[in-house]
Amino acid sequence: MSSSRNLLLAIAAASLGLIGAALYLQHAKDMLPGPLCVIQRYLFLGIAIFSLIGALAGKIRAGAGLALLCGLGGLAVVGKHLYVLAHPGFSCGIDPMETTLNKIPTATMLPWLFRADGLCEAAQETVFGLNVPQWSAVWFTILTLALLWTLVRRAR
Repeated sequence: MSSSRNLLLAIAAASLGLIGAALYLQHAKDMLPGPLCVIQRYLFLGIAIFSLIGALAGKIRAGAGLALLCGLGGLAVVGKHLYVLAHPGFSCGIDPMETTLNKIPTATMLPWLFRADGLCEAAQETVFGLNVPQWSAVWFTILTLALLWTLVRRAR
């Protein structure tokens, strides 16, 4: 198996692990996800799915490219989330974004995974010194750089 395939499989495993960590924090630690958290879950899942498809189907560049788009989207969403946390008067609580997200079929079929119930500005509790959106930013950055590395290596 090529090193690009192994890297895509590792990226997929990390993304699925991060979703597992989010579920642990939600269900064991009662940290309810807000709308921006749920969007980040979708994007981590997109990274995992496209990385797996790319690795298993032998379409490394296509899978890495689509996963990279999810990673860049994740960086944009987590950037907004960090902005919300830095500006306490700015709210993304119960608004049309939450209502819309909770009506998507995945949220109605899998509410334990995709239902937005919390407030974005409430994500202040830390885990190993960083709050959850800060960790999300770290991981989106790592995964995006790994996906870029995969694409650059395949282009040579």
